[in-house]
Amino acid sequence: MRILAGRPKLRETRGRRERWEPTQWVRSSPRRRGVAAVAAGALPALAFPEPSLWWFAYVALVPWMLLVRSAPTGRRAAVEGWLGGIGFMIAVHHWLIPSLHVFIVVLAALLGLLWAPWGWLVRSQLSGTPSPARVAVALAVVPSGWLMIELVRSWEGLGGPWGLLGASQWDFSPALRVASAGGVWLVSLLVLAVNTAVTVLVAMPHARRAAVGGGVLCALTTTAVWIWVPQPEQSGRARVAVVQPGVVDGMESAERRFDRGEQLTRELAGRNIDLVVWGESSVGADLRERPDLAARVAVLSRAVGAEVLVNVDARREDGSGRAGIFKSSVLVGPQGPTGDSYDKMRLVPFGEYIPARSLLGWATSVGKAAGEDRLRGTRPVVMVLPGDGGLRLGPLVCFESAFPDMSRRLTRDGAQLLIAQSATSSFQGSWAPEQHASLAALRAAESGRPMVHATLTGVSAVYGPDGSRIGRALGTDSSTAAVYDVPLARGTTLYVRFGDWPVYGSLAVLAALCAAEGTRSLRRPAPGPAAPPVRTVHESSARPVR
Repeated sequence: MRILAGRPKLRETRGRRERWEPTQWVRSSPRRRGVAAVAAGALPALAFPEPSLWWFAYVALVPWMLLVRSAPTGRRAAVEGWLGGIGFMIAVHHWLIPSLHVFIVVLAALLGLLWAPWGWLVRSQLSGTPSPARVAVALAVVPSGWLMIELVRSWEGLGGPWGLLGASQWDFSPALRVASAGGVWLVSLLVLAVNTAVTVLVAMPHARRAAVGGGVLCALTTTAVWIWVPQPEQSGRARVAVVQPGVVDGMESAERRFDRGEQLTRELAGRNIDLVVWGESSVGADLRERPDLAARVAVLSRAVGAEVLVNVDARREDGSGRAGIFKSSVLVGPQGPTGDSYDKMRLVPFGEYIPARSLLGWATSVGKAAGEDRLRGTRPVVMVLPGDGGLRLGPLVCFESAFPDMSRRLTRDGAQLLIAQSATSSFQGSWAPEQHASLAALRAAESGRPMVHATLTGVSAVYGPDGSRIGRALGTDSSTAAVYDVPLARGTTLYVRFGDWPVYGSLAVLAALCAAEGTRSLRRPAPGPAAPPVRTVHESSARPVR
C-alpha cells in the first residue's frame, strides 16, 4: 500500500517544491480515506493464525496510524478510527460470516465505535510536527488507549477477548515470557509501542531519536523479563491422552460421535495414561438420565487405567432447581462419574445465548444464532484425580480459554493442569480452529501451568508451562487419539501473583494525560476583549469606507 511509503519527501510541482506525505494520495477524498481506513484496520488480522505472521503485528497498525494522524480534524480522525475498527473486527472474526451473515456488519459497526476515541487520541499526539517530548508521551499514551479498547471489548457480553493484539504472539518465545509477567495485556502494550515508534520513524524524522529510544526501551524490557523474571520449576510429568473423533454429521450425529470417541479411547489401553480428555459436547445426554452412557465411559476408564474427562451438552436440572441446557465437564472413573463436574460459566454471545433477546432476538432469523439460551455455571471448579497427591485439574469450556482471568483463578486455586474442551466444527476450513488452539499457549505462559486444548474436530494441541507446544497438534482432518507427555510445574508467575497490573498502569497513564491537559487549559489565559476595528484616515463612524 502506498501509505507505507517512507519519510516525507520533496517533489517538484509547477516550478515549486512541495513536501510529500505518506498519506497525501488520500487527502483529497473523504471516501477514499474511509476505504483506506477500513483496509488498514483489517491488516492486523494477518498476524493471527492461520497466516500467523506474528512479526507483522509490530508494523500492522502503522498504515492506520499514518492515515489517522493526517486527518484534517479531530472529528475526522475519530471517524477513521471507527472505520478502522470495523475493518479490524470483520477481518479478525470473518469466520463468523456464515453464521451471522449481515449481522456481523452491524456488530462490527457497534464495536468499532470503541476505536473512535483512539483515532482522536492518535491525531492529538502525532499530528503535525510534534516535539520529541510529545512523541515520548505518545509512546505511552497511544498503547494505553488501545489497551482500554481491548479491556472493554473483553467483556463477555461484547464478544470476549478474541483477537487481542498480544495474542498474535502465541508462537514467539520472548513474548510468551513477557506474558508470564503481565499477561497478554503487557504483550499488547509492547506491540503497540513498537507500532507507534515505527509510525514516528516513517512520518516524523525530526523525532527519530525519541522513536528509537522507545524501541530500545521495549527491547530492554523484553530482555529484562527474559533474564530476571522467575519461571515455574518442573515438578513431574503426566501422560494425557486427547481423543478427537473428527467431523460427524447427519442423523444421530451425537450417538455416532460418542461411538467414535469410545472406539478411539479403547485403543489407548496399555499406554500408561493418567488422564483421557474428550472434547466439548462429546456426550449429548445427561449421564444421570442415560446411565448406559455413564457405564460405557466407566468401562473405558477401567480399560485404559485412567479417569476420562468428558463434556456433556444436555438439558438437566442443577442443584438449585434451575432447568435448562448446560455444558458441563464431568470426570468419570472406573465406577462411573466421580462427582466432580464443572458447568460452563461464560457463554458465547449469539452462539449460546442472545444478549437482550427481546431486542436482538431477530438475529435468529438471519443467521445461526442460539434459538434457546444456555444456562451458566456459578463457580470455577478444581478437580482432583484419585490417589495420594492426585493431579489437580482446572477445566474450562471452549470460549473460556480466551479469558486470562479464568485460568489465573484456577491456578491460584491450585490447578496443576489446565484443560480447555472445545468444538469448532461449525468453522471447519476457516482460521477459527487454529486461532482458538493458539490461545492455550498464552494461558499456559501466563499461569506457568501446562494446558491441554482438546476438541472434537481439531485443532487439538498441548502446551507446556512456558507456552511452548508439546508434541504434534491434531489438525481438522484428523480422527484420532494422541498421548502427550506433559511436564508439570510448581511456582507462581508474576501475572498470577499480581494480575492485570498493565491495565491499571495504562489507566494511570491516561488519567495523568487528562490531568495534564486539564491543568494546561486552566492555566491558558482567557481571551481579552476584542480590539475596536482600525479605521483609516479617510474613514469615520459617520462615514465608513465602502
